[in-house]
Amino acid sequence: MSEALLDLRGLRCPWPAIRVARAIREAGEDAVIVAVADDPAAPREIGAVATERGWRFSDIESPIGPGLRLIADRA
Repeated sequence: MSEALLDLRGLRCPWPAIRVARAIREAGEDAVIVAVADDPAAPREIGAVATERGWRFSDIESPIGPGLRLIADRA
């Protein structure tokens, strides 16, 4: 399982969600994406993108700050 850290700090919505959508498209089957953004609207928008594409997500504390951990829901 590979894990990618997306540092989306400093980007304003919709850019964090757009970058996450691209990362999901390019991700392998066992990929995990950790997205860290500081725009207050980002968690909601990133969560919506993940759900729309069939990925699960949860809050996480990453080395660079709070974010969301996205996992492909292959079940």
